[in-house]
Amino acid sequence: MSEVQYELGFCYWRAGELDNARIVMQEALNPLQDEDLELKAKILIRLTAVEIWENKYYTALRILEKAEAVFQSANDALKGRWHGQMALVLIRLALVEGNNDYTDRAIIEFTAAIYHYELAGHERYCALNLNNLAMTLYKLGRYREAHEHLERAQLIFTRLKDTGNLAQVDETRARVLVAERKYREANRIIGSVIKIFEAGGESALLADALTLQGIIWARLGGLDSSADIMRRAMKIAQQSGAHTQAGQAAMTLIEEHGATWRLSVSEVAQVYLRAHELLKGTQDAEDIARLQACALKVIQRLSGVQLHEKNFTFYGAVQELEARLIEEALELEGGSITRAAKRLGLKRQSFAQMLQARHKNLLDKRTPPKKRLRSIIKEPKE
Repeated sequence: MSEVQYELGFCYWRAGELDNARIVMQEALNPLQDEDLELKAKILIRLTAVEIWENKYYTALRILEKAEAVFQSANDALKGRWHGQMALVLIRLALVEGNNDYTDRAIIEFTAAIYHYELAGHERYCALNLNNLAMTLYKLGRYREAHEHLERAQLIFTRLKDTGNLAQVDETRARVLVAERKYREANRIIGSVIKIFEAGGESALLADALTLQGIIWARLGGLDSSADIMRRAMKIAQQSGAHTQAGQAAMTLIEEHGATWRLSVSEVAQVYLRAHELLKGTQDAEDIARLQACALKVIQRLSGVQLHEKNFTFYGAVQELEARLIEEALELEGGSITRAAKRLGLKRQSFAQMLQARHKNLLDKRTPPKKRLRSIIKEPKE
């Protein structure tokens, strides 16, 4: 029964349903005895993966430290998994606390993981650790080293014809390229990554990739498309239960578009409240700092445009005021374009053209036009 629950929990995790994954795996652990060493070790590792995905790094560290005795007498493959998970947790704690000791320990753990996987003959897991190490180096700003490890991982996954993990390597590479401001190269890569994640039904990974694509499109000037793709990332992640990914997508939407009239004031506020709710239990210092910065953007939007703002433009200020008046008019008139136009002293056609040309993000505020009934009276033939 525990083995079945472990597999079920793994399926939930891959689908991004992290709450269900956690519950099922905890239930799988309860009846296990000392002789069930291998299964117990696998479940503990997968359970820490769930906590890592939700940025609960101290929780994951406690699970690993408590489970260390279980892994000491395990085979090389399981030892490799323990060292690899410990490295992932340590490197995240290093970023959270700004503690280089954690970084040094993480590199040692990654090295130990690769060593044990090589002894066990597990090339695939060696490559996974190379990708994880590359992600770590990217976050530390060591881009050249990150690319070197990604090349090694890519060679292994290509030889193994493992398209899923190869896509994750490419997604990491796209992140490094964005950090290097090589947006066109990153854009070429991320599109194919998204197709693979869509086909595989991996919602949490897909949401992360879509959020990254939204950033890339924003930097390349595709601003409306960028905002739409981030909204899609939020929706996919939240529907699948991947709360962290949904919250991060929401913050990215505010970071990239929240300071301009492309997002209405009410949408900016609503997106922030959603991000705050989704990430309220996070232990990740980076996410906490981002939430605080997003809150400041929301306050600035609610308080109106200031002349001393760094990115102030007259045209932008006019567009901002125009969007706020249109949004308020639509809300007051229950979405009726005709009545909203009259309230603003505009002709209906002019009001509709303004919506279509400059404020497409407010189109969902209007009442959908009703389909006109066809007359039952036939016109006489000439």
